[in-house]
Amino acid sequence: MLEWYRVVMNSNLNPLRKLQPAFRFQVMTLLSVMWTTIFCMGAGAWFYFGELIVLHLLLAAGTLITGATFGAAEAGVLQRATYRDYPATDGTARYDDVWGA
Repeated sequence: MLEWYRVVMNSNLNPLRKLQPAFRFQVMTLLSVMWTTIFCMGAGAWFYFGELIVLHLLLAAGTLITGATFGAAEAGVLQRATYRDYPATDGTARYDDVWGA
């Protein structure tokens, strides 16, 4: 159980490790907000509806979204390209100021 926790929660071990650190942080933050919302809605549904079906549907949806996110990161779909990733062909400086200040 501890190993599964590390694989999911440790960004150096899960499939998001291939992403840039800042983007990895953003994706992990969005996933954590999603899971917090799922558990809060599940707890609220428990008291309001008294049925477990809502909680189970939320858990299934969260698992599918997390799995899809990890799969996309493993496949390299979530890689972000910036202007610095493309070589300059006109001889200008590669790391120039893109904001024009």
